[in-house]
Amino acid sequence: MAYLFLLAAIASEVVGTSLLKSTQGFTRLWPTVGCLTAYAVAFALLAQAVKQVPVGVAYAMWSGLGTAAIVTIGVVFFSEPLSPVKLLGVGLIIGGVILLNLGGGGAH
Repeated sequence: MAYLFLLAAIASEVVGTSLLKSTQGFTRLWPTVGCLTAYAVAFALLAQAVKQVPVGVAYAMWSGLGTAAIVTIGVVFFSEPLSPVKLLGVGLIIGGVILLNLGGGGAH
């Protein structure tokens, strides 16, 4: 269950980050409300996840998988370029998350 909270927290953080640009520096009301709400939900879910998942592993997954998702969203929806270096970086991040989990970082 803790990993479901963590995945939901990551998804919510990705939604908040995806809305960040549309807030135009927090000057547009509804995108700002959506962004801040998504971040609040993300942190509430993360707090539940770290009750069972070690905080280092949870944060690595949160930041790594969130980064990979945001890079993908940037390429697909915001026409951001995907260079070989960027692709390698995302691959290394995902590989690091996998290694942390293989190293005994699961829920206890």
